[in-house]
Amino acid sequence: MREPLPADMFDELCPSSLNPIRFGDKWAALVIRCLEHGPRRFSELRVPLSRVTPKVLTRSLRSLERDGLVERTVHPAAAPHVEYELTPLGRSMLGPMAVACAWAREHWDELLDARESYDDRGRLDRTG
Repeated sequence: MREPLPADMFDELCPSSLNPIRFGDKWAALVIRCLEHGPRRFSELRVPLSRVTPKVLTRSLRSLERDGLVERTVHPAAAPHVEYELTPLGRSMLGPMAVACAWAREHWDELLDARESYDDRGRLDRTG
């Protein structure tokens, strides 16, 4: 039995939410991180990715599969199920993603300050 994914794996204060470096679509990097330790079912991915609608998660998984980063396996049985797993190409993304996450952690305060300053200017432009 594999370890369940933690529900707070990607809370709103996670550096990944501030990371300006994108891998695929908005959620692709988070999906890849969820698959880092082995295959997962869709329902398992939904736990830490609760901010993602099922439709958008499906779209992200299909895009990752199309790019050759994720493999979808249907397990026929009395209760058939589907699992998603990183391909060797998908695994090769883990290193660059770790570097990007470390960069976001290192520049966390600067990123927050920049976004807050930008948002404040936007509010002034709309009201001024």
